[in-house]
Amino acid sequence: MNRSIIARILAGLALALTSVLALAQAWPTRPVTVVVTFSPGGSSDIVARLLAVPLQAELGQPVVVENRPGAGGTIGAAVVAKAAPDGYTLLLSNSAPISISPFMLATPTYDPVKSFTHVSYIGSVPNVFVVHPSVPAKNMAELIAWIKAQTNPVNYGSGGIGSIGHIVGETFKTDHGLKMEHIGYKGSAPMHTDLLGGRILLAVDTLTQNVPYIKDGKFRALAVTSPARVNMAPDVPTVLELKHPKLVAENFLGVSGPAGLPQPVVERLHAAVRKALANPAVTKRLEELGVYGREMSSAEFTAFVQKQVSEWAGPVKASGAKLN
Repeated sequence: MNRSIIARILAGLALALTSVLALAQAWPTRPVTVVVTFSPGGSSDIVARLLAVPLQAELGQPVVVENRPGAGGTIGAAVVAKAAPDGYTLLLSNSAPISISPFMLATPTYDPVKSFTHVSYIGSVPNVFVVHPSVPAKNMAELIAWIKAQTNPVNYGSGGIGSIGHIVGETFKTDHGLKMEHIGYKGSAPMHTDLLGGRILLAVDTLTQNVPYIKDGKFRALAVTSPARVNMAPDVPTVLELKHPKLVAENFLGVSGPAGLPQPVVERLHAAVRKALANPAVTKRLEELGVYGREMSSAEFTAFVQKQVSEWAGPVKASGAKLN
């Protein structure tokens, strides 16, 4: 290969590198929207609003959180999947619309892996079995016995159809042959209203927003769905300790965009999210919320999502749960 050819190749590479750097530096030039697939007040919404402030400072543009709840999170996720891959419409991705809800639809509106660019992992939140204080059960064994003793099916709530709580509840019901009916709410807040009022007596929901009620004695926690006990509820046993391995489940949270997001945007966004997560105030608040994370590259997060999708497909289909 002569010197002129080598020179042209090097010039081409330099031009390509310059273009990549220019694109990374140019984005964003206008507000960025982060779509949350559940109503305000849930863990996804809380985390999205927590990160919006440092992300806005880092990116130099407003970061707007937009709640698009419904259909197990698939409405909001579909909005992002169909958006232009320019980095201005992002998803606060979580287990419901990515790992669970697509398998509850007769005709999925997106592919949980191929329809997205999975950019950055934030962390995971365990679920918790909670009951109204009027329920006599003090542990999972007593809960099973109490449900079996009821004449009518026991209604249980979750933060929504297609949520982790929904599928964990259905798995619990199926494994023990229990008479239970799922009530899917549009977020945890309206479910809490009914549980506080005794209109439902049992719920499977993310731990974060239930801790205040547990500490106040308004709800009784029976088990968390994490593989190990968590700092924000150290006295609550895990489902693994209680010999319910099929109930181990954690709701992951991350930042994703439409498929085909330019690599420079992916890299800048990933770096911005990691920097936000390294902020001591953000780290402390996430720990208070029960969100436990670890660092992942975008490629590692994508592989993580693929594994989640593969592991949840069977249990979701086996549960028989459907989204109308």
